[in-house]
Amino acid sequence: MSAIHHHTPDALLAAYATGSLPLPFAVVVAAHTSLCTRCRSVYEAHQVAGGVVLETGSRTDVSGDLKTRTLDLLDAPMVTEASYERAGILPGPVMQALKGKPPRWKPIGMGVRQSIISSGNAGSVRLLSIPPGQAVPDHSHHGLELTLVLQGSFSDETGRYGVGDLEVADDTLEHTPIAGEGEPCICLAATDAPLRFTSLVPRLLQRVFRI
Repeated sequence: MSAIHHHTPDALLAAYATGSLPLPFAVVVAAHTSLCTRCRSVYEAHQVAGGVVLETGSRTDVSGDLKTRTLDLLDAPMVTEASYERAGILPGPVMQALKGKPPRWKPIGMGVRQSIISSGNAGSVRLLSIPPGQAVPDHSHHGLELTLVLQGSFSDETGRYGVGDLEVADDTLEHTPIAGEGEPCICLAATDAPLRFTSLVPRLLQRVFRI
């Protein structure tokens, strides 16, 4: 893997460490930290800091009933989620989100394909495959968009993004991502609101493709 130049912002790593990051973004941040030693170290530091706060924070007495119910829960059989290994270009967290199944690709025009991993009130996370040299229609954002490159590369007004790089886009950015030459650009993208396309045709189709 080439060097990673674009990293997860500290605020997102802190939110991920505390479990407060919405699921679509958590999948992307988990995938990025599985690829990036720098961001993984920062994430682990946030976890340690959180543990220190719990150890040193003030304590509150609880009722005997609450204590008994809590101990009963600790004695209950533990249900653990299956863990998944990396599969090709797909990091373990992506395979976990896919429940170990391969992506279900669907064409959305101009040779671009997508596989929606999840979609709901918290937002959506999907895989995108973009042919070399193909541009994604010019758009801005109603909310936040995280895009992690898993294969190939893309470039836009903010620079070039290769494998392992994470682009963070908000409502201040209008851009036209273009896939690099060579192999298709495959990205993991999460949004918490629909994109805001500049041209008419993408706007007409975005509800159909849930983008």
